[in-house]
Amino acid sequence: MKIAVIGTGYVGLVSGVCFSELGFKVVCIDNDASKIAELRKGNVLIYEPGLDKLMQKNVQAGRLKFTTDVNGCIENADIVFIAVGTPSKSDGSADLSYVYTAVNDISSCINSNAVLVIKSTVPVGTTSCIKKFLQDRGVDVDVAFNPEFLKEGAAVEDFMHPDRVIIGVESKKARKILAQVYRPLYAFNVPIVFTSPESAELSKYASNAFLAMKVAFINEIADLCEFCGANVNDVALAMGLDKRIGDKFLQAGPGYGGSCFPKDTSALQDFAHKNGVDLSLVKETIKSNNNRRIKMVEKILLACSNSVKGKNISILGVTFKANTDDMRDSPSIGIINALLERGANIRIYDPSFSEQAKQIFPHLKFSSNVYDNCNGADAVIILTDWSEFRALNLRELDRRVKNPLLIDLRNIYTLSEMSASGFNYYSVGRTFEKLRYTEKIATK
Repeated sequence: MKIAVIGTGYVGLVSGVCFSELGFKVVCIDNDASKIAELRKGNVLIYEPGLDKLMQKNVQAGRLKFTTDVNGCIENADIVFIAVGTPSKSDGSADLSYVYTAVNDISSCINSNAVLVIKSTVPVGTTSCIKKFLQDRGVDVDVAFNPEFLKEGAAVEDFMHPDRVIIGVESKKARKILAQVYRPLYAFNVPIVFTSPESAELSKYASNAFLAMKVAFINEIADLCEFCGANVNDVALAMGLDKRIGDKFLQAGPGYGGSCFPKDTSALQDFAHKNGVDLSLVKETIKSNNNRRIKMVEKILLACSNSVKGKNISILGVTFKANTDDMRDSPSIGIINALLERGANIRIYDPSFSEQAKQIFPHLKFSSNVYDNCNGADAVIILTDWSEFRALNLRELDRRVKNPLLIDLRNIYTLSEMSASGFNYYSVGRTFEKLRYTEKIATK
């Protein structure tokens, strides 16, 4: 079976490489000739652990190729996956222009016996609209929807050992072919769930919105913990041990970011609003997450005696999460810009050495290692939970900084170890104004 994947961004490249690892002949297609040239050289253009070696392995085995030639590859493909971006428009809705451009490009050459599979995240009803779009052009092929649930930093593992595979189909033929594609995963007892395209489309948005809601919820609980003296880590542990809730996405911090949660919650809210449905929980999740960055800036200012003007601030980690170089909607952007507006001198170290970050902050200094970045710092702020930051030599750090102030917005360290470190330590949901709390209780 021959597979064609249109789009070599995050989802397309990971999917193409992993399908070839499952044993299929795969060609990845992109209209960006420079990107294809780099991929042919074996250069992976995204930061994803293990992807480079897997890609090189399957290229050498002859199962994986990269090209800009749409016509020459699509006509021989049994399955065509579209995995292009669907970014947010200014009104929050999903921009489907890349999807329809790809569909239009293949309409003149797709094999009539092939199945077209949309892997891009799209609003409910898009798969049916694409089917009609093709029919209006005299093209009659089966169209299905197969959402991705890949976590950046663990995408290869998520593809090869997923929690579930959701496939939205309307025909027996499409169901049969896609069952064969994912047959290798049956050995790992992966649930393969077939639904209507509409249910599959909504399942993607609903999943991301619910996870985003968990992040926003635990962050609001963290605010309450700071007020009343509770420890948000203990609260999250107690919640997560409940099998009905689970422990994932209950880590308090500066809020969610990345390529999925921000745009998918906005697109879901926009779709619901246009159809007269009030998704108040999703709406409040978006609002809460936007406010989160403001609260983190307030926390930093409080730790810095209400002023960062002229102070040297060492930022550790700027990507939206660890094990990626992705800066899309990263909480660090708003936080750093707010500190710059208040006169702070910012230096940055991120283990990914993200080129995206350097483009966003072209005038800031990026260090090559964590300790140099902290030289003479008035405050050190952890914004991303890279494993490297969990193993800092605190004595060496203390020797480098001007002022022993560590602001940990990811709760990497325990309160007990930091109390013995000599640092003034601020974290999220684990410090509180006890006097204020005690006074409020006494007045009741």
